[in-house]
Amino acid sequence: MAKAHKRDRRVTISDLAQAAGYSKTAVSFAFNDPGRISAKAFGIITETAKKIGYVPSPTARHLSLQRHQAIGLLLPQQVDTALQNPYIVHIIQGLGMACHDDTYTISLIPPIEESLSEAVRRAAVDGLITLGMHAEMRAVEVMEQRRIPFVTIDGIPSDMMPCVNSSDEQAAYDIMKLVLSFGHRTIAVVSIAGEGEPPKSYDRSVIELRMQGYLRALQEEGVPFDSPDLSIYEQECSLAGGAAAAHVIMKESCRPTVVVCMSDIMAIGCQLELLKLGIQVPDEISLVGHDDIDMASAVAPGITTVRQPGRMKGLVAAQMLLQLIAEAPLEQSRVTVPYSIIKRGSLCQRS
Repeated sequence: MAKAHKRDRRVTISDLAQAAGYSKTAVSFAFNDPGRISAKAFGIITETAKKIGYVPSPTARHLSLQRHQAIGLLLPQQVDTALQNPYIVHIIQGLGMACHDDTYTISLIPPIEESLSEAVRRAAVDGLITLGMHAEMRAVEVMEQRRIPFVTIDGIPSDMMPCVNSSDEQAAYDIMKLVLSFGHRTIAVVSIAGEGEPPKSYDRSVIELRMQGYLRALQEEGVPFDSPDLSIYEQECSLAGGAAAAHVIMKESCRPTVVVCMSDIMAIGCQLELLKLGIQVPDEISLVGHDDIDMASAVAPGITTVRQPGRMKGLVAAQMLLQLIAEAPLEQSRVTVPYSIIKRGSLCQRS
């Protein structure tokens, strides 16, 4: 009977020190702070490590440096739910661009037992990117107690909280003004709803700002908040939420001529469901969204929307955070990224 193969034990730092003829301290310096040993010692230690198969322990390195070499993205929902929103995926792509340059990794940190503050308390990262935070939130207090640097995307600015935002109120105003310029006066607005405390805290400021922009544009055109021609619905930010909105809207006795969705993923779900119900977009009902995710141009007709660069937000926020981790001063603590209105076939002139 053949003998079972026995796995060789892991080569340790002590093994390398003995093989190379240097102390464990010198070996540690070779991998963590090479400037503290001679070039000759560095060469011998690293060459010996290759020969004997020594791989530094990431955990030991992090303890030595007192760093995790990771930043965290604090998610408003569980990972599987949050990643259904392509806008969040765009933000992660931007984070990845910055982290690649600085050899940092990214941790996705969902709520623990529906608590963002508990997630912050347990996060093993050097800094955090948060979504939709404001200074009064408990999670912010925990970050400050831990002295962990953070940057918020789409949050409410404060003197003590670096942030990367778009001009959400103005962007919503502009898209609604475009809708009104096409002659629409019977309007349905589909807002983002939360389920439970963490999602409600996420992007609450953004939701309110966008609603303020919509209402400002409507009031300028003589359509008050309590007008019977204006209907406001709340749905989850997903394809399913948009589809549910379509069903509710089509049951109304006064059918709108346009649906204004607060996110593209909801607008796409709404459009696909309308088509299933035999309602033609934009001939029978027009539709607009917000974000300009990749799918917005892939569906037919394409979605008229607000383009806000999620990747740029993620990139800029991560660059700011890495500066804070390095204890370097920020050139500016509040960054506003540009937006633009993208016109596609889902919006047409009211007949």
